[in-house]
Amino acid sequence: MAHPDLQTEEVDQHPDGPVIPRQRGAVSAAAAGGTWRPLRIAMIGQKGMPATYGGIERHVEEMASRLASYGHEVTVYCRRSYGDTPADDYRGVRLRRTHTIASKHLDAIVHAATSTVAAMTERPDIVHYHGLGPALVAPMPRVLSRAGVVLTVHGLDNQRAKWGLAARAVLGSAHWLSGYVPHQRVAVSRGLAAHYGTRFGRPTTYIPNGVNPARPVPTRQIETRFGLTPDGYLLLVGRLVPEKAADLLIRAFRRVDTGIRLAIVGGSSFTDDFVDRLRRAADGDDRIVFTGFAYGDLLAELYANAAGFVQPSRLEGLPLTLLEAAAYGLPVVASDIAPHLEVLEGDAAGGRLFRDGDEDDLVRVLTALLADLAGERAGAAALGDRVTGAYSWDVAARELERLYLRLVPEPGRRARAVAD
Repeated sequence: MAHPDLQTEEVDQHPDGPVIPRQRGAVSAAAAGGTWRPLRIAMIGQKGMPATYGGIERHVEEMASRLASYGHEVTVYCRRSYGDTPADDYRGVRLRRTHTIASKHLDAIVHAATSTVAAMTERPDIVHYHGLGPALVAPMPRVLSRAGVVLTVHGLDNQRAKWGLAARAVLGSAHWLSGYVPHQRVAVSRGLAAHYGTRFGRPTTYIPNGVNPARPVPTRQIETRFGLTPDGYLLLVGRLVPEKAADLLIRAFRRVDTGIRLAIVGGSSFTDDFVDRLRRAADGDDRIVFTGFAYGDLLAELYANAAGFVQPSRLEGLPLTLLEAAAYGLPVVASDIAPHLEVLEGDAAGGRLFRDGDEDDLVRVLTALLADLAGERAGAAALGDRVTGAYSWDVAARELERLYLRLVPEPGRRARAVAD
C-alpha cells in the first residue's frame, strides 16, 4: 500500500525535558523511522465514540478517524454506558464495547482493564491509553505482549478536586506508572510535557490538540429551548466539576450589571452534588441558564451566536473548548493558568485573563469585556486566525503516526522503548 507523505515536524529537546515540534515539513515514512505498513491500533481510556461530550472523547475521535483514513486498523474501546454507540464502526474506526462498573471510582479503571484484555486477544501493534487512570493496567501489554504501549496525558487527573483522598492516592500511583511504564508518553500541552521531563527525567512528545474550523449554523434551537438570542449571552462549555470553577463564574456574573445572559453548557461527571450547588448559587437570577450537555448542531449554534466565552478553570490540560471558542471568533475571558497562557499568549483584546480563583478580578474583566464588545471582537478575530493556524488535527495525527512507526518499525519486532 502506498503511503502519503507524512506532514510532520522535526523535534528539538526542550531544556525541561519535552520533545517540542520545531519546523514543519513533509518527510517520507522511511525517514520517520521505518518502512510504512498498516498498524493495528487499540485506543483505551475514552468513554466512546461518537464524541458527545468530554475533551478526551473528541480528541480520540479526531485522531482515530484520521489514522483509519491513512490505512491503519484502529479499534476504539467504548463503555456500554456511553450513549448509543454504533454497532460496528464510525468514521472508519472499529468500535468495541466492553463491560465496566458504572460508579464514580470504578467506571474508568474497570473499563480500562476489560478493554486491555479484549485488545490483547487481537494482538495489536500499538496499545494507546488516554488519561492517567489507565496507566494502572498499562503494565499488562508492556510485559505480556509485543505491542508498543503509548499513553497520552490530557491532564493531571490526580489533582482534580472531585476525588477524595483514597482516589487521589490511587491516581497518584497511576501518575507514577505513567512516567515509567509506557514506551512513549504524549502530552497535549507544553506544560504537561515539561512536568514529565522534570518529574521523571524522561522526554515526552508534545502533540497538542487540534481544532476544526468554525461551523456557523442558523439560529434554530437556542431561542426556543433556552431563551438565548444571538450576541445576547456569554458561554461556558465543560463538565460541571469543581476544577472547572463554574461556581466562581456564577458568583462573579451575578455581580455584573448587564442584560447579557450566561449559558452554562455541560452536566455532571459523577458530581451531582456539585451541580445541585451550582443551581442553588444561580437561583433567583433568571439571566443564568443551564442547558445540559450539548453537541453537534446544538453546540455549534451555541458557539456561533455567543457574545463571548468564559473559561474560569483552575486545572486543565489543553482545553478543546478554549480552542473552539477562539475558532468561532469569540472574545475569550480565561483564568491565567499555564494552559490558557499557552493558547492566549498574554492578556490582549479578544483574549482577556483574570487571576486564577480571584472573583473580584473576574468581575472586573467581565465588566470591561461587556463595555467594549466591538473592540474585543476585533482582537478575537486575530486570535481565531492564530489558533486555527497553530492547532491542527491533521498535523497532530501525522505526528502520532510517525511516533507509532518509530516505535514498531517492522513486522514481528518487539516494540522499541524509544523514549526510555
